[in-house]
Amino acid sequence: MALRLTFLGTGTSVGVPQIGCTCPTCTSDDPRDRRRRTGLYVQTPGMAFVVDAPPEFRIACLELKVLDVRACLLTHVHMDHIAGFDDLRRFNTLNGKTVLPCYASPETIDAMHRIFPYIGTKPNELGLYRPMIEFHRATRAFHLGDVRVTPLPVVHGNTPTYGYLFEHDGKRVAYVSDCYDIPPKTLAKMRGADVAVLDCLRDTRPHPTHLTLDRALAYMDEIAPRRGYFVHMCHDVKHAEFEARLPRRIRLTYDGMKIRV
Repeated sequence: MALRLTFLGTGTSVGVPQIGCTCPTCTSDDPRDRRRRTGLYVQTPGMAFVVDAPPEFRIACLELKVLDVRACLLTHVHMDHIAGFDDLRRFNTLNGKTVLPCYASPETIDAMHRIFPYIGTKPNELGLYRPMIEFHRATRAFHLGDVRVTPLPVVHGNTPTYGYLFEHDGKRVAYVSDCYDIPPKTLAKMRGADVAVLDCLRDTRPHPTHLTLDRALAYMDEIAPRRGYFVHMCHDVKHAEFEARLPRRIRLTYDGMKIRV
């Protein structure tokens, strides 16, 4: 089995359809226009892990039959990426009540302890656990089973944010779901990836913390991946129409999409 990516969600912070919106995308019959908040499931022969735990994490796991999660990576602490974190406890149980490792930036870990003060590595005094997580500060490359993981610091407003580079069996996947700017050192690590997944919130209307199409395409040109994919789209993006305008080597992701590398 090669490196496999499954998109648990591909939408921006409010999801698509948006509450109370009747625009063409929010009322579309195309299932690709229905977007949970963004999250990723990564599988190899020796490892299975998730990147982020968005609000619909449980629903995505049920729908996509995600049964094996042995670790978690976090990109940052915005609620659209961590609101489903408590549901990781189900994988503690499925894994024999073992502790799950979670990797993130030091700033993200500090914030997670404030947001989820009840999370630890042992059951509480009543014998209950919610969930059992061991946090690891990801400041340099590390291994998760047969996957080498390199943190990719990016600029996403004032919130410390990572993307990640996954390397397995000679293949390289760069994943950056949220960013406005990619520093030169990070960009150098992404160049020539087999697959690059990059933030693309909407068309040309600028946003202060996310990439829009022109800047996302410019970064894809610099990265020059064999295949490129956009993620974290808002309701301004109607899948079929937007994708038809993209270069052939770049596609839009959609919820449940699977990529084999």
